[in-house]
Amino acid sequence: MEALIAWFGEIHWVAVLQIILIDILLGGDNAVVIALACRSLDPHLRVKGIIYGAGGAILLRVILIAFAVSVMNIPFLKFCGGLLLLWIGVKLIAPADEGEHEIHASKRLWGAVKTIIVADLIMSIDNVIAIAGAAEQAPGHHQMALVIFGLLVSVPFILGGSQIILKVIDRFPIIVYAGGALLGWIAGTLMVDDPGILAHLPNLPALHTEGGIAGAIFVLIVAFVLKYFRSQKTKV
Repeated sequence: MEALIAWFGEIHWVAVLQIILIDILLGGDNAVVIALACRSLDPHLRVKGIIYGAGGAILLRVILIAFAVSVMNIPFLKFCGGLLLLWIGVKLIAPADEGEHEIHASKRLWGAVKTIIVADLIMSIDNVIAIAGAAEQAPGHHQMALVIFGLLVSVPFILGGSQIILKVIDRFPIIVYAGGALLGWIAGTLMVDDPGILAHLPNLPALHTEGGIAGAIFVLIVAFVLKYFRSQKTKV
């Protein structure tokens, strides 16, 4: 019991909150996919389709994140992941115009479940990189536990409250900007801690905070510039 209390006392709650926020902000499309994939099921099968599909998708995502966390010490992988996170952060604030999801609904339960899992796998690259980056802040023996806890906590929000979340984000768009800046912060901290770069710039980890600030500012500036040029283009 004392060991369990000590373990909870060491939890990096900032990382937990970041994981939950990331998964909510980047998981909205996943809730849409689940709804579309199950829309043709008989009413009495829809709940099963949602539960089985979401469960399989979450399990697959945990496996992917476990793999991502375990290989983060490969030289230049953090740097490349940071670059990807910068792009994801910009895309979150200034998304490109996209058509409707081309998700084929199935009238069979396992057909819908397969559609959900495959679609979630394709759409979860951003979640996996971002969550693995957030988990890097915690001690090694806490990282996977934080990942699983963060995913489990965010799932009810995504599945049961996606419409509420969208309305809150529409009313308070600063949440999206904060999410994009958070991804930029994680990207910057990942890039300065990359073991491949440390061989050439051994003092770079001392700029951990500065790297995070630079990443957040970069995402916000690029996103605002993109939004400005797109708004000017629509006026033409």
